Amino acid sequence: MKKIPLFKALLTTNDYKVIQNSLRTGWLTHGPKNLIFEKNFSKLINVKYAVSMNSCTSAMECALKVIKKKGEVIIPSWTWVSTANAVINTGNKPVFADVEINSRNITAKEIAKCITKKTIALIIVHFAGLPCEMDDIVKLTKERKIELIEDSAETLGATWKKKYTGSFGMGCFSFFPTKNITTTEGGMLTTNSKKRYLEIKKIIAHGINKGKKKYFWKREADLPGHNFRMPNHLAALGINQLNKLAKFNKKRRQIAKMYDKFLSKFPDIFTVQKVGKNLTHSYQMYSCLVRSYYRNNFLFFLKKKGIDVSVHFDPPLHKQKYLNKYRKKLKNTDFLAKEIVTLPIYPDLKKDQIFIIFKTINEWYKKNVKK
Repeated sequence: MKKIPLFKALLTTNDYKVIQNSLRTGWLTHGPKNLIFEKNFSKLINVKYAVSMNSCTSAMECALKVIKKKGEVIIPSWTWVSTANAVINTGNKPVFADVEINSRNITAKEIAKCITKKTIALIIVHFAGLPCEMDDIVKLTKERKIELIEDSAETLGATWKKKYTGSFGMGCFSFFPTKNITTTEGGMLTTNSKKRYLEIKKIIAHGINKGKKKYFWKREADLPGHNFRMPNHLAALGINQLNKLAKFNKKRRQIAKMYDKFLSKFPDIFTVQKVGKNLTHSYQMYSCLVRSYYRNNFLFFLKKKGIDVSVHFDPPLHKQKYLNKYRKKLKNTDFLAKEIVTLPIYPDLKKDQIFIIFKTINEWYKKNVKK
């Protein structure tokens, strides 16, 4: 049987064509396609400004830099290491918060437990395509005067009460090949602040002020920046991919619905995620819970059968060795790390492949559970 991957970027002949056309223009670094991509992206998310760059991690670092404060930053432990890395690499201290089991998301209640006089910001992570419950979170950050940053790497196109993720605070997006659209590598930062927008544009380009000058050849830096720029040809790909986002996400939701229906037949082993009415899920990943007694056996069985499966995340951040000094007890996060499973999902996943996955799960169940 041909292997079924966990993720797969959907690139068409037209995607390759726009990259080639861009390269032929001679623009090999940040260029005019970036401006178009940023304009289209900000229009979609319904924010004033967007800045394209090389990764979501860079976007989070830029967001923390423009706050111009140092201190504690609350983040969920239930996320990828890049969120913690962005906090540490900007000279701040990560403070880990627990998540709610069904959504795998951080909540206002858990955030409130972590706030101290040293708290400067909150980075929420919308896990796997499901938005956090934003009403209470926005209210809390305003009351406590805490900056709100959204790690929206996994929720491009998802909404909370018809408002897109990445528009509640400074939004940070990823275009890695596993995400809802791809530029191979890449990210975007969204904001409604013109002042911050202009500063972020400097940060990603070595701190250089590219405003109008009498002497056009001068390259004067206003601040210590980075080379976080996205090349022009990747922005061209981003424009093309963004046009297909709605179609891609529709297919992801259809596949997730099939998974939900099938896995619900085995309530003694699997727990599917319940999705509320106030939001739309973008299903960057499809995750379910498998009873901890069976979880590892289930993973090995499917992997052996050529079905790529994984766990997001084990270990979570508060159990990562390099983050030992920030370790704390997080009951729900520890529970999820023992039971969660990520199954294949991407727009190009065929029905016959889905049925093979279902057949294999049935086979595993009969061999390992059903007596």
